[in-house]
Amino acid sequence: MTEKQGLHRSVIALGFVSFFMDVSSEAIHSLLPLFMVNVLGLSALAVGLIDGGTESLKLFFKPLSGWLSDRFQHRKYLTAFGYGLAACTKPLFALAQGLPLIITARLLDRTGKGIRGAPRDALIADITPKPLRGRAYGLRQAMDTAGALVGPLLAALAMWWLHDNYRLVFWLAAIPAVLSVSILLLFVREPEHQKNNEDKNGEDAESPPFSKTYWLVVAVACAMALARPSEAFLLLRGQSVGLSESETPLLFATMNIVYAASVYPVGKWFDDIGPRRLLIASMVILLAAMLVLRFADFSQMIWLGAALWGLHLGSSQGILAALISLHAPELKRGTAFGLYALLTGLALVANGAVVGTLWQQMSPAMAYNFAVVMSVLALLACWQIRVGEK
Repeated sequence: MTEKQGLHRSVIALGFVSFFMDVSSEAIHSLLPLFMVNVLGLSALAVGLIDGGTESLKLFFKPLSGWLSDRFQHRKYLTAFGYGLAACTKPLFALAQGLPLIITARLLDRTGKGIRGAPRDALIADITPKPLRGRAYGLRQAMDTAGALVGPLLAALAMWWLHDNYRLVFWLAAIPAVLSVSILLLFVREPEHQKNNEDKNGEDAESPPFSKTYWLVVAVACAMALARPSEAFLLLRGQSVGLSESETPLLFATMNIVYAASVYPVGKWFDDIGPRRLLIASMVILLAAMLVLRFADFSQMIWLGAALWGLHLGSSQGILAALISLHAPELKRGTAFGLYALLTGLALVANGAVVGTLWQQMSPAMAYNFAVVMSVLALLACWQIRVGEK
C-alpha cells in the first residue's frame, strides 16, 4: 500500500471494533467507582487498589500475547479472543453483590484487554506504511475515545431514565460489546506474512532486539504514567465538589470529547513534524490539569480539569503508539507493544497506590499535590528527548 492510497480498510474496521467495545466498557467504568463506593460500601483506597491491581494483570498478558503474535504471525485471532473474553464479562458487573465478583469481573475484563492490545497494535503497523503511522494510530485511538465518550453519555442517560439503577445499566452495556466482536471477525483481515521469518529471526538475533530509541520512548511513557492518576479519581473529585451521581459520568464525556477531537489531528502533526514538541506540549497541559483539579473548589473548575486531561491524552497516546511501531523490529512488534504496555502499566499501578493512599489517609488535595510534582518531573523528561524530529 502506498501513502496515496490512505489507510487500510482493516485499520478503519479496527476503529469501529474499538468504538463499540469502549461504548460498553466505559458505560460500566464511568459508574463503577461510584457503584463500588455508594452501593457496595468500598473505600476510595479500595477503589484505587482494585483499579490499579486489575490493570496490572492485563499488562502481564500483553507481552505474552504480543510474543505469541510474533511467533505464529496470526494477530487477528489473538485479538478476537481478547475482545471476546471482555464481552463475556460484562454481565458479571450487573450480578456483583460484593467485592469477590467485582474483582473477578475486573480481572477477566482486563485479561481480555491485555490479550488483545499488543496483537492489535502490531497488526496496525503491519498494514500501515510508515508515513501514515501517526494517522493510523490516531484514527484507532479517536474511534476508541469516541466510544469512551458515547458510553458515559449513555450511562448518564440510562441512570436518569432508570432512576439510578446501576445493575440494569450494566446489563444493557453488554450489547455493544457483542457488536464489537462481530465486526472484528467479519471485516478485519491481516496481511500474508512472509515464509522466510526464520531467516529474518536469525539476522535479528545477532543484534539487540530493541534499540536505545525504543527504550527512550518507553521511559518517557512511564514518566507520563507516573504523573497521571487513574480516571477514577477524576470521578471521585467531581463527587467531592458536589456533582450528582447522574452528572459525574459526564466528566468522562467531557474528557473524551476533547480526547477524541484532538488525537487524530495530533497524529497528522506527528507524521509531519515529529514528536518532541507535541510531547512537551502534552505534559504542560497535564500539569495545568492537575493544578486545576488540585485547587478546584466548585464544579466549573472540575469541568475545566476534565477537558485539559482529555487534551493531554489526545496529544500523547496516539503518538506514543506510533513511536513504538516505528522503533520496534518488524518481527518483534507484538512483543515491543507488550513490553511497552507492561512497563507503563506498572507505573500506573504505582501511581494508583500512592494517590489512593494520599486520598484516603490525608485529602484529595494531597493526592493531586503528588500528581503535580510528578507532572513537573515528566515534563523535564520530555524536554530531554530527541527522537525523530523533522
